[in-house]
Amino acid sequence: MKKILMTGGGTAGHVTPNIALLPALKKAGYEVSYIGSYDGIEKRLIEEQNIPYYGISSGKLRRYFDPKNFSDPFKVVKGLGQSIGLLKKLKPDIVFSKGGFVSVPVVLAARLCKIPAIIHESDITPGLANKLAIPGATKVCCNFPETLKYLPSEKAIYTGSPIRQELLHGNANDALCFCKLSEKNKPVLLIIGGSTGSMVINNAIRDALPQLLENYIIIHLCGKNNLDTSLNNIEGYLQFEYIGKELADLFALSDFVISRAGANAICELLALRKPNILIPLSAAASRGDQILNANSFKASGYSYVLEEENLTTASLLSAITHVWDKKDTYIEAMNNSQSKDSIQTIVELIEMVAKK
Repeated sequence: MKKILMTGGGTAGHVTPNIALLPALKKAGYEVSYIGSYDGIEKRLIEEQNIPYYGISSGKLRRYFDPKNFSDPFKVVKGLGQSIGLLKKLKPDIVFSKGGFVSVPVVLAARLCKIPAIIHESDITPGLANKLAIPGATKVCCNFPETLKYLPSEKAIYTGSPIRQELLHGNANDALCFCKLSEKNKPVLLIIGGSTGSMVINNAIRDALPQLLENYIIIHLCGKNNLDTSLNNIEGYLQFEYIGKELADLFALSDFVISRAGANAICELLALRKPNILIPLSAAASRGDQILNANSFKASGYSYVLEEENLTTASLLSAITHVWDKKDTYIEAMNNSQSKDSIQTIVELIEMVAKK
């Protein structure tokens, strides 16, 4: 049987595209194993898929001063040694990496073991982990055509982002039952603040609730430990720390979405043809990748962008009114997108590279 070793972690965005590929890889006859950090979010998400999981030492390479910058390189070196040992034990035909710092020693180990490796970059500009791993990669997939200019031309391939197919087959009636709603008597607005939630977005939504609830049902995915119990009994407002398999049903029920601008999240919105407002993580709190992602979707007519620095109750309500009034225009733009069948494209690339 053909063998593939997958890696990626640190955030859900470095894991869910790998999960999206699993059914197609298994159908193509691959035995899948996974390397991640000892206790990152990827461990739980992959073990839920019944995939053999191997934890390694993982450091973080920061762009700012931190005392851990002096100790973490030793963790990376340790992770490299562990990765080499696992590759020799598992003997994969190919490595596929979705990025995150845990993936760096794995890709470098693949190069040392002469095993081909494919990297996938979600954002418009490569992150630091992928920049370090690119020299060891055979091919580099990217999510946006704009990314091609930042990658080695002989390695770069525009594939788009793998989307979990189950998200496309949600059931709105099941979502009504899950939310304990007797009927959908108003449009449904779904708010997603990322895998850990966003305090800025949470506060803005809750401050605007009196006005919002006049016209919409609000389903708010607010992140771990971010529930506001004082709002539990407000009719038309549903809040959840985290949603698992029910997310597909909530998407099916929702009429439009407010979201951060992580690459995987926005590509899911495009695939689902959901009118949306993107509130990218600010440049002060990130390397600015979400801002670039959001502006790309804005330029294509897929999204309305509201920058975090400009987020107020008034600007939020104005954006919601605008998107709802223009929802058909946004849907038409998304229907006209040239999005690829990313899963098929990537699996075909894996097959090609693994045979060399």
